[in-house]
Amino acid sequence: MCFQGSKTTSTSQKRAWYAIIRRVTIVTNAANEPDRPEHLTPERGNLFVFSGPSGVGKDAVLGPLFSAGICPPRLRRCITATTRAPRPGEIEGVDYFFLSREEFERRIAEGFFLEHASYAGRSYGTPRWWVEAEVAGGNDVLLKIDVQGALQVRSQAPEAVLVFVAPPSVEELERRLRGRDAGADPGDLARRLAIAREELALARQYDYLVVNDRIEKAVDELRAIVIAARCRIRR
Repeated sequence: MCFQGSKTTSTSQKRAWYAIIRRVTIVTNAANEPDRPEHLTPERGNLFVFSGPSGVGKDAVLGPLFSAGICPPRLRRCITATTRAPRPGEIEGVDYFFLSREEFERRIAEGFFLEHASYAGRSYGTPRWWVEAEVAGGNDVLLKIDVQGALQVRSQAPEAVLVFVAPPSVEELERRLRGRDAGADPGDLARRLAIAREELALARQYDYLVVNDRIEKAVDELRAIVIAARCRIRR
């Protein structure tokens, strides 16, 4: 996998960020991985991008996937940075890294992010060098990012595996958004639904589609995609 257009991040910057992110990313035991002939064992991991409209239930799918019992071997979840405020129950360094607007803009100028995008007035970004290091070391990395960011990753890492999670219907997506953001401004809800329709139209640019009508089924399908990519010989 080749990451195009990367800038150099200083060693001290990498160490500082990695000291934080290493503690909170999730990795499974490589000993659980099925035995394979040494000459057929992948030297590099896969980069998976998991995205879909706001309210579709991405975290509801990823939570069970990363549980100890079913998580595919050597799969790590990358934590992204954002300028939005934490939601109730979200933890710094576990769900996101919460940065000020000024800090986020400084990171962009340093070439720190593999991708970064703005959604509903908030910015999100993925630390580039961490993803490169993990994939080079043979670990699979899963990014949960928005559609803008996913298409940026595809342009820089053409071998990335893009997985789009969709609702069973736009009506169901609206119901979920209303339930999650009870009391939200009606204009904000309408804006989110408009963005969702635009994102759904881009699903054909992805490699796989997972419809989140039942969480258990969506988890099984995403897990199957990860395992199939891990078993692939030709990349």
